[in-house]
Amino acid sequence: MTEDGSAIEDTPIDGLLVIRLKQGEDPRGTVREFYRSSAWTVIGPASPVAGPWLQVNVTETRRGAVRGLHGEAMNKLVGVVSGGAMGVYLDARPGSPTFGAVHTCQLVKGVQVFVPRGVCNGFQAVFDDTQYLYCFDQEWQPGMPGVAFSPLSPDLNITWPIPVDPSDPAQISAKDRDAPLWSTTPGTT
Repeated sequence: MTEDGSAIEDTPIDGLLVIRLKQGEDPRGTVREFYRSSAWTVIGPASPVAGPWLQVNVTETRRGAVRGLHGEAMNKLVGVVSGGAMGVYLDARPGSPTFGAVHTCQLVKGVQVFVPRGVCNGFQAVFDDTQYLYCFDQEWQPGMPGVAFSPLSPDLNITWPIPVDPSDPAQISAKDRDAPLWSTTPGTT
């Protein structure tokens, strides 16, 4: 629990954290902080969850569309600001004690995930116009180190909440669909 009352949950992937934010509600609606660096000192004063965050992106995604699985060499803090999604995370870090582990979670407003560098991140929007926010501890650069795997890799046993038609570019990009299968990664068999 953080000093502001948010809850932090460990996952089966080393370093991947699910954060449930404290919310305030009144007749006008809801208020929640998306981020406050001082709240994360409970994890440790040098915790990467405390940032700094150097780039923030937002995607707006149609219901049923899948993005990912991408594992860049940077830490990420992700969450939805509108709509909802199923988040999927794959530990692709060679030498990690949880290498190959997959974790899924429902992402709704007020739930964030801290994704350590090298852990792949992907999601499927379960509502139209889902807005998915990414905070990065580095600015993205062309040619930046990273890995990508097909979110349709059968050996990952991901059950998407909405069936994915691999031939429908509105559901999955050719780049994501045609990324390497997880089973082609050394050390996975």
